[in-house]
This record gives sequence, structure tokens and C-alpha cells, in this order.
Amino acid sequence: MEIHLLRNATMRLRYAQHTLLADPDLAPRHARDSFTGRSRNPLVDLPLAKEAIVEGIEAVLLSHLHADHFDAEAQQLLPKDIPIFCQPVDAERIQGYGFRTVIPVDHVVNWQGMRITRVAGQHGFGADLASMGQVSGFVLAAALEPTLYWVGDSVWYPEVATTIEKFQPNVIVTHSSGAIWEAGTPIVMDAEQTIMLCQATTASTVVAIHLDSLDHGQVSRTELRMAAKAAGISEAQLLIPNDGELLRFDDSSA
Repeated sequence: MEIHLLRNATMRLRYAQHTLLADPDLAPRHARDSFTGRSRNPLVDLPLAKEAIVEGIEAVLLSHLHADHFDAEAQQLLPKDIPIFCQPVDAERIQGYGFRTVIPVDHVVNWQGMRITRVAGQHGFGADLASMGQVSGFVLAAALEPTLYWVGDSVWYPEVATTIEKFQPNVIVTHSSGAIWEAGTPIVMDAEQTIMLCQATTASTVVAIHLDSLDHGQVSRTELRMAAKAAGISEAQLLIPNDGELLRFDDSSA
């Protein structure tokens, strides 16, 4: 398995000998409005040309449809016949963008030798939940591959712990910027919540992404590493890749 972080939540995944693109946000730096007044978004450029990012992609995984997870650039650039796996609530809207092979994952879909399971997420707390809407995570499993749990835009809450207990993932991808919205509380995991996840699953390798890319993020890569170190979380257990970094996990992890 390979995880190639591009920026924010956008990843190229090489899994079961197939290449998938997760949550493509392909806009250039500062193409969108600010969330907080600090800066236009995204904060940084992509590490590769957008054409190179979509080259060879066989399917797309979408956790939800916020602009920083499936933007207009991606909608225009991706082939309209590419399979797109999504939460059922988003299927009609994706079809409205002209995509013809939209596959809503109610629970489990088997595709090209892999098992794709959609799991619940919670995009914040309290008053923010209504404006954030429904989000999902995905668990990927295949023979001779590590089990991958992509948490998506979710805070640490009981359902995430239940998913970890049920699937015993070898690798967990978290969104760990501590981004805030109107209520002023995190709508994705912050440093404290990421550390709580690490402490709850010491057998898993955690990969923290969705960092240093949007102006409502409250936790940087450096701050997350410092907090993890103070909590006794090793660099081997918690990986914090830079944009453009490629991580490889072999089947010995499975």
C-alpha cells in the first residue's frame, strides 16, 4: 500500500494494485475565499501539477462534498466515466456534475479485489453539526494489504473508537488540523484528539493529514509533533507527512 499525500485531504492511494484518488482539491493557492479572514485558501500550492495528480487514477473516494474535498477543478478535470465511491446522500449531486459511474456505498462494496466499507463520521460538535452536514470515513481491506481506515473529516467520538475496535486497522489516516467553524470548537481532530486516538490504538500506525493547508486550521504539523512527543507518542506510531510525501506500507503490516 502507498499513501501519497498531495495537500489537505487529497491523497493518491495505491491499494491492491489499483490507484485511487481521495478527496481531490486541485485548486491553485489562494483560489478560494478565507474561512476566518486570515488568508485566502488553499494556503499552499499543490506539490504536483493537477494533470499529474489525476493521471492513472482508476477510481475516486469522496468522504463528502465540501469544496476543500471535491472542488470545481477536480470536477472539471476528472473523466466523467471514472468510478466515484461516495456516501449515498451525495450521489445525486455528483451525478449532477456529469459523472456517470457514481457508486454510493451504503455499507460495503467489493471492487477490484478490495472491500470498501463506509463508516460514520462526525464533523464537529453541537451547533456546528447542522451546517457541516453528513460526512463519512472508509475502511479498505484486501488480501496481502494492510487494512486502512481513513477517518475523514471527523472528530474523535465513540463511533471512531468502535470502528477501530471492529476492523483493527493497521493504518489510520486522521484529519488533524483542529479546524474550527462558527461554534469555535474543532470540526476535525485537533492535537489532543489525535493523541487520544493514538493512545487508544497503539497497534496501529496513524497518519495525520489535513494540516497547514486551510486558514481555519488551528494545529500545524510542528505543533502536532510537539504535542505528541510531550504525550509520549513516538514518531514511528504517528506519521505526519509533508505535502508531496509518499508513504509505503507492505503486507508485513497486515
